[in-house]
Amino acid sequence: MRTYFVAATQPNVGLTSVSLGLVRALQRRGLKVAFVKPVTKLTPETEPSVLFARSICKVANTPNPLPMGLVTQFVTSGKSDELLEDMVSLVMSASHDADVLVVEGMHADPSRSFIPRLSADIARSLQADVVLVASGADAEGIDQTRHMIAQVRRAGREVVGVIFNRTTDGFDEEAVAPQLEGVPIWGAVEDNPALSRPRTIDVARHLGAEVMIEGQIASRRVRDTVLAARSVTEVIARLKPGTLVITAGDRDDVLLATALAESNGIELAGLVLTHNSFIGPRIARFGSRAFNGGLPVLRTDGDSYETASRISRLPLAVPQDDSGRMDAVVDSVAEQLDGDAICAGLEVAPSTRMSPPSFRYQLIQKARAADKRIVLPEGEEPRTIRAAVICTQKGIARCVLLGKRKVIQSVCDSLGLELPAGLEILEPADIAERFVAPMVELRKAKGLTPGQALVALEDAVVLGTMMLAVDEVDGLVSGAIHTTASTVRPALQLIRTAAGSSIVSSCFFMLMPEQVLVYGDCAINPDPTAKELAEIAKQSADSARAFGIDPKVAMISYSTGVSGSGDDVEKVRAATALARTQWPGLVIDGPMQYDAATVRDVAAQKAPGSAVAGQATVFVFPDLNTGNTTYKAVQRSANVVSVGPMLQGLRKPVNDLSRGALVDDIVFTIALTAIQAQAMAQA
Repeated sequence: MRTYFVAATQPNVGLTSVSLGLVRALQRRGLKVAFVKPVTKLTPETEPSVLFARSICKVANTPNPLPMGLVTQFVTSGKSDELLEDMVSLVMSASHDADVLVVEGMHADPSRSFIPRLSADIARSLQADVVLVASGADAEGIDQTRHMIAQVRRAGREVVGVIFNRTTDGFDEEAVAPQLEGVPIWGAVEDNPALSRPRTIDVARHLGAEVMIEGQIASRRVRDTVLAARSVTEVIARLKPGTLVITAGDRDDVLLATALAESNGIELAGLVLTHNSFIGPRIARFGSRAFNGGLPVLRTDGDSYETASRISRLPLAVPQDDSGRMDAVVDSVAEQLDGDAICAGLEVAPSTRMSPPSFRYQLIQKARAADKRIVLPEGEEPRTIRAAVICTQKGIARCVLLGKRKVIQSVCDSLGLELPAGLEILEPADIAERFVAPMVELRKAKGLTPGQALVALEDAVVLGTMMLAVDEVDGLVSGAIHTTASTVRPALQLIRTAAGSSIVSSCFFMLMPEQVLVYGDCAINPDPTAKELAEIAKQSADSARAFGIDPKVAMISYSTGVSGSGDDVEKVRAATALARTQWPGLVIDGPMQYDAATVRDVAAQKAPGSAVAGQATVFVFPDLNTGNTTYKAVQRSANVVSVGPMLQGLRKPVNDLSRGALVDDIVFTIALTAIQAQAMAQA
């Protein structure tokens, strides 16, 4: 096991963010990573590094750290050896079976002069390689790094890499590298103000403000603050998404302008009333749509200038309950680290399991490499627009939004989004007519007339499907506001099934804590026959393999092997036999109960000798009732992310979204679709 001790060269360099970013970068390479923070200045139960490691990086066995007060007592009483024994025991308890151990060092603190020496002792006791986290904002960070490299070497350890955090535009990695005594730069993480935006609830806590109207206080973020000291005309110009308005309650003009902006769809961060003031009854009635909607309203007894000043001093550290922001920070760090340099020299046997971070990483990388054009018929829907912007910015796919440009631009303005130059917008009314003839040709057996085709093409999903049918795009994603039937029916009529497929099915990628599993069919076929079930098994296995998952297929039932009987069990038994006959290379077994498929001890009792039992990666359910219920129970009860449903068996990729889909769900579905398109093109 390789151990990395991550140390800060100076205070406030983002040690926690970079340490967890390193964990994620290693996980993306398919490695099993353990994480330990031996010492905390907070209480062991509230240390953010540990809480985020468990909740975001899914390192479940991360132990609680030792409190700094106790560590100080050990050091000052001359019991450093006992302290190191306790720390080594703490670390080793968390690193069983890990490929790599990441140890987050102590934050630099001039008031505790023993920290550098103790850090060196911990690294030496763990036989750890040292990774330095330095500031990339100015030349001082480089000087501090060189000094730290010399210190670590004098202590008998080696610095294997330096990560510069919060770098500015002037940071020149090629110029800095020769100054580091041969130590490689593992990454230069750019300063991103968007990742420092606090939630309105964080502002409320920092001010100790009274929450008069809760609204969406836990989800809205502060991009800018406006102190209403000038005329309302000046204030109006700055009422943009994410603006926090600070004003006294007697500024009726400002309150009305704020309410009007919110009512017009501009998601402000909130309203802070100073001088312990109120919103008057008349203003409250006039602006009721805003004040009864999502706009948070806070009240503080300070004056406006003092309040604005206090808000400007809000700590940059991510609060322990803001997992969304921390997840984005960790992802950003991981993306900017040099994975090859980090993993150089690691000798780890390849795993047959695909971890969730590795799956997500490979998903995005494969989608980028595929470079496919994906049409989004729900082009005016806010979540879809956000996802398209993200995919365009990150190069995941070339997205095409179907919708009116003015409407899309208006949505972007209200969300504070800037449309990237590479994001294509097509107005359905401008392009529908040229798809009439090809649609009539495709549906001539059904007697479709040009007039009927033109009417059908008024449906953006039908229009997008026709774009796919004639190869103008490589895939389609819909369903954020449409039913599954509305997405799938045009595909069955115009795209049709792939050669060798008699059925269209679906699968979900279930991102379990330790590995990714494939569930099929959980969205399309109510009660497949044995023949159809066998085909679903093959389709799901092919989907797993396409995304780097070694397919071991369990045909799920309420009985394992020959222990039970009944029509439902016989259907699964027959489907398993058909699949083995038709695809001899498919690793498949069934009927099998879920616990026998997943738990090795149960498998040893119920299905000894099975190549699937206890290690299944693909689960095929006997009917939609079982499959849909199971995936939702696992997703909600175990807080598991599910990606999908991904449709299987079509000639070209069309994928359906849940109407409750989050923006990230849509992004991943677009990536899935791009990879499917690439696989189909190569088949």
